[in-house]
Amino acid sequence: MSDPILRLEGVYTNIAQYHILQGVDLEVPRGAVTMLLGRNGVGKTTTLRSIIGHWRAHQGRILLDGQDITRMPTPAIARAGVGFVPEDMGIFANLTVEENMVLAAVSGPIDSARLDWVFQAFPPLKTFWKSEAGNLSGGQKQMLSIARAMVEERRLYLIDEPTKGLAPAIVSTMARALRELKAQGASILLVEQNFSVARALGDSACVMDDGRIIWSGEMRELVTDAALQERLMGLSMEAH
Repeated sequence: MSDPILRLEGVYTNIAQYHILQGVDLEVPRGAVTMLLGRNGVGKTTTLRSIIGHWRAHQGRILLDGQDITRMPTPAIARAGVGFVPEDMGIFANLTVEENMVLAAVSGPIDSARLDWVFQAFPPLKTFWKSEAGNLSGGQKQMLSIARAMVEERRLYLIDEPTKGLAPAIVSTMARALRELKAQGASILLVEQNFSVARALGDSACVMDDGRIIWSGEMRELVTDAALQERLMGLSMEAH
């Protein structure tokens, strides 16, 4: 894989007494969507949080465009162009939608054309622009969480289970917005349990088990090989 935007080399991350990541080697190609797949509890969220600096890697290196960001604080990693959408959304419930978006724009005032694109992707955010984020529905909060990462063009987007627990119509909205982001040439590392979304968006895939990457390759290879799915994740995804 030539010139990846992100590379993890032998990354180990411990949380309290637990050894969560146990030598993760991972490459995210530039301008493509990489799916990070695997059963619950194998280290996918910890991988994203280690990249963004929420949890510190104890060993190994994390390289963004060749720059070692392993020890950088989270705000510096964000300023370097990494957007993060956590599984728990990470929005400010007592601030308005507008205030949430302004805070997410780390480079300065929001570009009006970019904001128009966000509104087109997620119309409810325009409707509730002056409303407190805590009053939004679950699906609308997830839209806001993703919109906060999208409000500026980032070098890399880290997105953790954006469709989890959402109604099918909102999943479709979410997938369409991510597809548009991909069409702009964005580099995305996406954790997703919904295999139909993963299949629709993913260019490449990495499968985790027990704190390390056990398989990586083209998404289409995983999609078309039920036996490989069964071996890697213990379930056939054809029915999903």
